[in-house]
Amino acid sequence: MHIPVYAYGAIRAAIAAVPTGRQMASLDCCVCGAPFGRELGAMPLGPTPEEGLSGCGPCLRRLITLARENRDTALVRTAEQARQDSERWESVRDHYLARLDAVRRAAEEVAELAGNDGIPPLRVAWLSVSLESAHTWLPETPAPPASVDPKDHRLMEAKLMMGSAMITAREAVADRLAYHLINEAQPDEPEMCEEFECPEDCSGRHDSSHIDCGPDAVFEDLLEHGVTIEEPGPAPLSPELAALFGSRSEEPSPSFPDLPEQAAAALVHLGVDPDDPEVLLNAAAAGLAAEALQNEPFDAVRAASGGPDAGEVLAQGVDLYRRARKALLAAREGGPERLRAFTLVASDLDLPWAGGSRFTLRTASGPVADLVEHIDQQVWLTQELMRRQGWRNALLHRAFTGVFNASHHFGMPGWPALVSTAMERLAAMDRSVLPPELTDLTEVENALLQAPDRLGTGALGWLARHALLG
Repeated sequence: MHIPVYAYGAIRAAIAAVPTGRQMASLDCCVCGAPFGRELGAMPLGPTPEEGLSGCGPCLRRLITLARENRDTALVRTAEQARQDSERWESVRDHYLARLDAVRRAAEEVAELAGNDGIPPLRVAWLSVSLESAHTWLPETPAPPASVDPKDHRLMEAKLMMGSAMITAREAVADRLAYHLINEAQPDEPEMCEEFECPEDCSGRHDSSHIDCGPDAVFEDLLEHGVTIEEPGPAPLSPELAALFGSRSEEPSPSFPDLPEQAAAALVHLGVDPDDPEVLLNAAAAGLAAEALQNEPFDAVRAASGGPDAGEVLAQGVDLYRRARKALLAAREGGPERLRAFTLVASDLDLPWAGGSRFTLRTASGPVADLVEHIDQQVWLTQELMRRQGWRNALLHRAFTGVFNASHHFGMPGWPALVSTAMERLAAMDRSVLPPELTDLTEVENALLQAPDRLGTGALGWLARHALLG
């Protein structure tokens, strides 16, 4: 007789706890105790056919039948429990999915309304707050019971879709409110209407919808709040620039044996103290920055259609001065190769210029390739001087070129006097004709002395057009 696995438990439970000697010798049935004979055969139960207990056929058939019935009943009970668990889980899951879907659709609508200029910014803010509240009040993600197949991924997909919609809504609201605050802080500029070719009924309000501060402004802004983040290094050169900045082994290295004496004497005569490390560094940085913006290729770029205006050139000159100063300091510790960081920024074709300008060299007409090559040559010249005659002599040379090409550049000793003269002339003007950025003379003077590009290209262009900054 075959004994199925599911019947072993029932048989073991029916065996006497303390078998008799005859049962141990397989002479009597271990279940009912009847003696085996011609009419009642013995069925060995193990552990081997020769050893262990034995049961009779009627007892074993009865126990197997009982075990089968119990098993089937348990299976039916388990199946019913699984069905009930599944029904309850589907109800919980579908309700949670409905909550997720409602918040997702709400986030999509808020994102769309945030981009609608007809919806007031304050209403957009309240929509954002109520959306975030709905998101916060979502319950914890329910978990299915063990009896339910865990392969249902609808919850995960719904959460991902809702999370994506929330990110989109937050970005749209942040963009709308940030520009709203910026535009609210800017006064009307009726004097700019002619330049912008505004209609006659324009109120003088010129709101911004896109401002690109460039990749580095955030680090400087955070520094004002005591947060220092090391800026990432320059990106690898493109194949075109790599070819342009390639080996110059065929070019002779520059040599100016009398540079220290001659340059120092000339600098003193022109108002730059070569023995003052800060003054010398500032003049060298101004000279290096001027080399990027005062040369024949750049003059052609500026004069061509789409070239930068005077305000953009002034703002970019200030930014390049800071970068040149930083690169020169880095070269003192890390070697002349550190000047390459200045080259990469000054000749970057896609980097928007400073002061909120949208101008890039790639959009310009004229000999941009010649301009890039000129910048590279001038930086290479400074690098070679550092290698051959030392860091200070390279600064002397670059400061010497600075006093001739940019004597009143930001960072030069002559800049404060130029600012003082400009402020006197501004103070004498009718305040009603000044751009809003220039009405607070104290703030304007501080900005011109510390960071002129923070005034923006519009204000700097106005000063340049009125010949107040040279």
